[in-house]
Amino acid sequence: MESIIFNFQLSIYMETLFNDIQKQIAEKIQGLSLIDEDYGQLEAIETEEDQYPVTFPCVLISAPEVDWTNLGGGSQRGNCTLTIRLAMDCYDDTHLGSGTEEKAIERMQFARSIHHVLQGFRSGDSSALVRKTTRNYSRPHAIKVYETVYTCMVNDLV
Repeated sequence: MESIIFNFQLSIYMETLFNDIQKQIAEKIQGLSLIDEDYGQLEAIETEEDQYPVTFPCVLISAPEVDWTNLGGGSQRGNCTLTIRLAMDCYDDTHLGSGTEEKAIERMQFARSIHHVLQGFRSGDSSALVRKTTRNYSRPHAIKVYETVYTCMVNDLV
């Protein structure tokens, strides 16, 4: 029975971390149409799977991995990896001389502004979020993704 309680407590903490990040982004960043858990929405667009509609610009959040170490007495500390994906539709012509070249710069600045509200952010007794990697890539249907991976330490104390 203790195992079930332990898993329930961990689940609530991860939900709190996820919800706190959502709230931080929503409070500090204007112009987003969707902030959600990342469950493959962008990939599903390509396969035309049934899914909840994705609107742009959006932020998709996932916590794909937590590496745990034992502290003793059933308590653990985890190094949590969080992936934040900003996805934007890119229908503007941004080639040099188009007259709308600044649209590419605006997208990059938007991604940077999300980083600025997350770098150093804390949820509960977690350590501050620290940026680990960034990358950007294109998806079909003129979608550009700005992905940032953060790490933080979390505790599951019994």
